[in-house]
Amino acid sequence: MSNTALPPLNPETRMLIDGQLVPAASGKTYNNINPADNSVAGVCADAGPEDMEVAIAAARRAFDESDWSTNHAFRAKCLRQLRDAIKAHADELRYLMVAEVGAPLGLTYGPQTDIPISFIDWPIEYLEQFEWERELPTVNVVGVPSKRLVWKEAAGVVAAITPWNFPLQINLAKIIPALAAGCTVILKPAPDTPWTATFIGKMVAEHTDIPPGVFNVVTSQDPAVLGDMLTGDPRIDVISFTGSTGIGKHIMKRGADTVKKVFLELGGKSAHIILDDADVGFAAFMCISVCFNAGQGCALATRMLVPRSLYDQAVATAKSVFEGIKLGDPMSRDQIMGPLANKRQQLRVLEYIEKGKAEGARLVCGGAVPEGLEKGCYVLPTIFADVSNDMTIAQEEIFGPVLCIIPYDTEEDAIRIANDSIYGLSGAIFSKDQERALRVARRIRTGTMNINGAAFFSADAPFGGYKQSGVGREMGPEGFEEYLQTKTVAIPG
Repeated sequence: MSNTALPPLNPETRMLIDGQLVPAASGKTYNNINPADNSVAGVCADAGPEDMEVAIAAARRAFDESDWSTNHAFRAKCLRQLRDAIKAHADELRYLMVAEVGAPLGLTYGPQTDIPISFIDWPIEYLEQFEWERELPTVNVVGVPSKRLVWKEAAGVVAAITPWNFPLQINLAKIIPALAAGCTVILKPAPDTPWTATFIGKMVAEHTDIPPGVFNVVTSQDPAVLGDMLTGDPRIDVISFTGSTGIGKHIMKRGADTVKKVFLELGGKSAHIILDDADVGFAAFMCISVCFNAGQGCALATRMLVPRSLYDQAVATAKSVFEGIKLGDPMSRDQIMGPLANKRQQLRVLEYIEKGKAEGARLVCGGAVPEGLEKGCYVLPTIFADVSNDMTIAQEEIFGPVLCIIPYDTEEDAIRIANDSIYGLSGAIFSKDQERALRVARRIRTGTMNINGAAFFSADAPFGGYKQSGVGREMGPEGFEEYLQTKTVAIPG
């Protein structure tokens, strides 16, 4: 197959550095690959250390020498300009997403494009009503009456490092609150999805009054060299990273040398818990979420925990759901699953499937590359049954359309299994007794939880994890605070 159904693309191949849309200083570019057929969708600037140096210097200068961090009304005006520009060019953006992410077109009308754009409003409104200063009561300290003032101030220069699975959503979830808080930003997107970032750079350059250096986009084929520059540079105050737990640990170590403020949203291996009083048909059907975006979502509940009395029914329902997933048409408005992001990820998922079989799990369906789609990075929706929680496929994040179905005996057993993970990002619980589900949710050590099909995800809801799923929160008031520092000032009372 090919991406010939796509309309002609006009991606922005330049970076935004210090207010200018520029190529790499070296003139180098690299190919942006369409994972639906591994064809070359186009090119993008391939930056080197010299480009990153200019971006860091510009962001530092813009923070230190302009009034961006203190002029709240101006920031709100500029962010509304950016929002309006992105909305006006959303159709252009969605085809870029299809080409570089591999998401079917239908997903761009939801979580891949339209929903993230709708989330822009909340940080702007929060900026305008946020309590930037407050006064504490007068106290008498060693005989001196003192009145205390608490000021919230922008944290400084932010390095925003983002992945390839939901690039627009994650880019916007970092840069809009950071800019709203008064920070300056350097966005380094994943090499696989540069156009989603350079598109935002173009909107900033051509449609807003955002001053030079406040927002910068630097793209590169090599994520490590420039990533290490950003995370180790003393001019960077905040690191905001979404990606794998392994890379997150590396970034945390890099930031420690200069004691940076670090936000990490990392991996997950969330549990989908069906309690013994649940509507098992509905609860098992909801495993369909594992197929969204080819299973490339850190919060997806990829371990289904089922009472033994309901186990066979749940496996049968899940099998019918997964076997009904359609693949192969990037321009489909109905399909929820496309290819994996790249060949490397496809091979990684297939290797995990082989591990599952070798460790004794029962392959119920999938487990292979679909016929007729061999040119792309597809893997069939895959279910393993008879999984024990100590198996590799139950403990490690696969980041693909693979569901592990694990039997349990009692509610306590389910809670134990759900918590038996290095991760603690999300999860789902199904029960006809909502209060019971809430009681169980309180005992699961995760940062988010969905009950009976409800969804936590929105711009005003904090998102992040416990344990090795991360540090800090993104979105909501807590996410806004990640980009602030707090100053306490005393004056005679």
